[in-house]
Amino acid sequence: MKKINVLKPKFRTDEILETIRECLDNGWTGMGFKTEEFETVWKDYTQLPNAHFISSNTVGLHLALNVFRKQHDWQDGDEIITTPLTFVSTNHSIMYERLKPIFADVDESLCLDPKSVESRITSKTKAVIYVGIGGNTGQLKKIQSICKKHNLKLILDAAHMAGTKIKNTFEGGQGYIVKHVGQEADVTVFSFQAVKNLPTADSGMICFKDDANDKLARKLSWLGINKDTFNRSTQGSYKWKYNVEEVGFKYHGNSIMAAIGLTQLQYLDEDNDYRNHIANQYINTLKDVNGINIIYDCLLVAKSSRHLFQIRVNKDQRDSIIEQLYANEIYPGVHYIDNTTYPMYKYAHGTCPNAHQFSNELITLPIHLNITSDDIKRVCDVLITAISQN
Repeated sequence: MKKINVLKPKFRTDEILETIRECLDNGWTGMGFKTEEFETVWKDYTQLPNAHFISSNTVGLHLALNVFRKQHDWQDGDEIITTPLTFVSTNHSIMYERLKPIFADVDESLCLDPKSVESRITSKTKAVIYVGIGGNTGQLKKIQSICKKHNLKLILDAAHMAGTKIKNTFEGGQGYIVKHVGQEADVTVFSFQAVKNLPTADSGMICFKDDANDKLARKLSWLGINKDTFNRSTQGSYKWKYNVEEVGFKYHGNSIMAAIGLTQLQYLDEDNDYRNHIANQYINTLKDVNGINIIYDCLLVAKSSRHLFQIRVNKDQRDSIIEQLYANEIYPGVHYIDNTTYPMYKYAHGTCPNAHQFSNELITLPIHLNITSDDIKRVCDVLITAISQN
């Protein structure tokens, strides 16, 4: 029986190896060369003003908070509003900077609920981290308005959102233009981790709206050094002298990961179309099944990356349903465990009832480029049988 995993990457191996060969033949596998090329192509694709290639989404979130803290003199204990329904790296990044995660609840899209966010704002609030879980945009525009109203930084954790495009209404409300997500935020951080829609092995992109922040982030991601090695090595002869202007980190990306990303990006829209095709097959089969609540995005989205396809079931049945799927070589996931159940965030346990409830009901069904229509039918048949027996 064929195993069906929840997520599985697809690599265009021959094309990727040719691009990696360029790095090896050129004698340059580190920062620079292909990383600069990837940054340029990513800016063209997203139409975001800046893009800096880094080693992961996690380091990008930390870097964003570190830059804003330096630029705006944030203090230890200042507050960042965030979601408990995310991979723990989102909230760890806040703790790295000795800031305090303040958890707001989520809505039916699993993204932050604007009313809950506004109720959490205090004199110590400095930013909101908005997570586009599964590629969903939720009520991002309302969160953007709240941040403007209260002079808060908006940090978009777009780990799942490579290729998500949203409708931007023209001034006056007459018609709209479709743009890649990220225009709304002060900084957007993407993930190109191994099972994301644009998979490498692990890497990411941090995209600041402000040029000065981008410049500082580049320096901080290379240990605070004011000149990167590639540019010092390609100016006729090796320019050895540099200065260390900040206590920075080693967060930069490398040319091997960028080479993989450059190839994968060529297929991103096509791949996301297929993921949406899979999602539509699931929806058509499951939408009228009692005991299944499908997670939908809001009407704001023009095209979702569809990184995840999530449903909610009865919390008392969820784990046994998953076990029955396992017994049939189908391996779903759960995205995510309510972060306030973890010891370092337990101070907020019970403050986000929707997130806590949904966390105990969620199942992520298999969705990736290797899945066929027959696979989807099998998943749905086993799922429906499991629900009817519980």
